[in-house]
Amino acid sequence: MSEGPAPDALTGDVRDAFGGLIPEEGMRLLQEGELAVEGRLTAASNATLYCTVSDGARSAACVYKPVAGERPLWDFPDGTLAGREVSAFAVSQTLGWSVVPPTVHRDGPFGEGMVQLWVHGDTTVDLVELSRSTDCPGLRRMAVLDAVINNTDRKIGHLLPTTGGHLYGCDHGVSFAEDYKLRTVLWQWQGLPLTEEALTALMRVRRLLADPGSGIAGVLGRHLTGPEQHAVRARVDLLIQHGIHPYPSPDWPAVPWPPV
Repeated sequence: MSEGPAPDALTGDVRDAFGGLIPEEGMRLLQEGELAVEGRLTAASNATLYCTVSDGARSAACVYKPVAGERPLWDFPDGTLAGREVSAFAVSQTLGWSVVPPTVHRDGPFGEGMVQLWVHGDTTVDLVELSRSTDCPGLRRMAVLDAVINNTDRKIGHLLPTTGGHLYGCDHGVSFAEDYKLRTVLWQWQGLPLTEEALTALMRVRRLLADPGSGIAGVLGRHLTGPEQHAVRARVDLLIQHGIHPYPSPDWPAVPWPPV
């Protein structure tokens, strides 16, 4: 049995973020459109290509990260980062929060990889100030998502506010480690009670992770190892059991470097 639609906390009109497309249209375009590479984002540590995806009638900007361009890491299996990006999108959608932009796993000009809609963000927002906020619901949802996916690299530059008021986040390839490795700039809620909204969303995730026929179980089953899937369920259980935002690990750096 697959799940029904999650209650969506998408705020504002995000069509400006995706070149006039609503997220559902963007997903179809990512899945069915033709990818054309326009350039490379040279600041990224792995091959990250700026592309246009088009089906003849519509087009949009997107990011394409081919598996072939992933650099080996000591703490993640080779060739798995693209699948972890897609898994983060699945968790975000199951939570019902649309924290991660539409993301798919598909073939491209340099082989299979992750393709994600490019977010045309609001460049007037001070990202450093935003990252320190304690009263932004979207940012707090992002902190919960990061706790679930065990994000090891939530930098300030990964915050993508839109002109319509919604907040997206990007770069989730180094997530879902089996061991607790949460590393983020969003520690302002550590130890504070989770919101009722967050607890409701987490219980939904727990229920659907236990259903082998659910969409999220299928995605995580394709892209994560068995122990990593078990660790996701354990983190969700702990968040619900304790009802608070997690603390940093004493055995792992709490903030990514550089934090921006």
